[in-house]
Order: sequence, then C-alpha cells, then structure tokens
Amino acid sequence: MKPDIKICGLKTPEAVDRALERGATHIGFIFFEKSPRYVEPDIAGGLATRARGKAKVVAVAVNPSNDDLDEIVSLVKPDILQLHGDESPERVLTVKAVYGLPVMKALSIRTADDLKRVEAYIGIADRFLFDAKPPAGSELPGGNGVAFDWSLMHWLDGNIDYMLSGGVNKENVALALASTKASGIDISSGVESAPGVKDLAKIDGFFDAVAEACMP
Repeated sequence: MKPDIKICGLKTPEAVDRALERGATHIGFIFFEKSPRYVEPDIAGGLATRARGKAKVVAVAVNPSNDDLDEIVSLVKPDILQLHGDESPERVLTVKAVYGLPVMKALSIRTADDLKRVEAYIGIADRFLFDAKPPAGSELPGGNGVAFDWSLMHWLDGNIDYMLSGGVNKENVALALASTKASGIDISSGVESAPGVKDLAKIDGFFDAVAEACMP
C-alpha cells in the first residue's frame, strides 16, 4: 500500500503546487516563529486554498495557546492540527473538543523509553508523528534533518497509526518504509536547498524514490 506523504514547512505557491502535482497526500504549514519554515497564518491560508480538496492541510504548532489556534484555524482552515511540543494528553483532548479537528501528536524519539510516552496518548491522538529528538543546541523541535534508530519501531504496537519523520530523504526513504510499519512519511529539510527553502528538483527526486520503493 502506498504511504501517505506529507511535505511540511511549505511557504511558496510553487512548492505547494509541485508537492500536489507529485501526489502529496498532506501539506504542512509551520506556525513556530523560531523556525526558518515559519509562515504567517494569513499567507498560509492563501496557500492552503491551492490544496483544498487535493491534499489534507496540516497546521503545525508548538505548545500553542488557544489564541494562537483561534487565528490559525480561522485563517488557514486546516484539516488536521499537528501538535509538535510538550502538549499533554489532556491538552490534546481540549484542543480536539474546542476546534473539532483531528490531532496528530508528534513525539521526539531517541531511545525505546521515549516510545513509551505514546501509551498516554493512545485513544486520544488521532495519529502520531515520530521525529528524532533535536540535537544539542537546536531550538527547533523538528526539521533538524536528523534521524533516530528506526529499528526501535519494532517495539511499537502494530495497530498504532503513525508518520515517520526526521532525516528522511530520497536516499533512505526505501529503508525507512521497509524497516518500519509507518503508514506515512513526513519530510521537510530533506527536500530543501537551504533551511526553509524548498527545492522543486529535490521534491521530484523524493517522489521518484518513493515510487521506486513502492514498486512490486
């Protein structure tokens, strides 16, 4: 089965259009101001209209307040909210209740113990995204271009629906898919020529690699 593909950290019409043309199932917009991929909600709203009905629009926020989410939901009208901070299970429940949207909860992984955190969110988060823990000194919870040990995924309950993120690129996406049970791949820095700058040729190369990996 073909995996979902989420191209995250989009900021330009050209990158959105190319991701859609190549078959992205999800497109992500980052609302974390320290990130080079940050985009103003009103600009993201315009970009989201290009994807409406073609791919799921994902709004990515880090420990957002309700005021933050009010603005994002109003202007972007996302299909999914991705919480990429330290949000508790209770906070996830509150966000779902207030906004009536599914929530994808991101968890940072380095060791098997980190995976145990998923248990508290089962039945609460609608989907998970497993990313690598940021390297020392990084202020970004994601988008650092580093991978974790994907073999750890074997310890995860096979019924847990998740996207795999962190250091995925065209060179290793086949291994990522073969060595995990991820139903989706999330990529950001792996299709960039510089932090926050999406490279259309790299987007093409990535989708070509996914297609090759999924050949019978």
